[in-house]
Amino acid sequence: MSRTLEWTVGVELVEEDGTTKAEARLLTGNSNLTGHGSARCNPADVDVPTIGDELAASRAMKDLAGKLMREANREMEAVGAGTVPQHTGPGYGWPEAVT
Repeated sequence: MSRTLEWTVGVELVEEDGTTKAEARLLTGNSNLTGHGSARCNPADVDVPTIGDELAASRAMKDLAGKLMREANREMEAVGAGTVPQHTGPGYGWPEAVT
């Protein structure tokens, strides 16, 4: 059996008073999930709006990913399957490169 799906993720960014807020929305066709993130420029730093956008968006997508994983865990438990173990190390990078 083969299956092809397309899920859409949209990210909306709003900058106001030195704070960038992001909302990431996942549309699967069956459900919608939303993640939130924000970034604030330190007054002592040079204001580079692109960096605030990237930080806020990545935090919103990380929040969204966590919500998607929790939803999958709930659904697995509902059908009697085990859940995916939680990782204790950093959630990014190349773990094999860490010594």
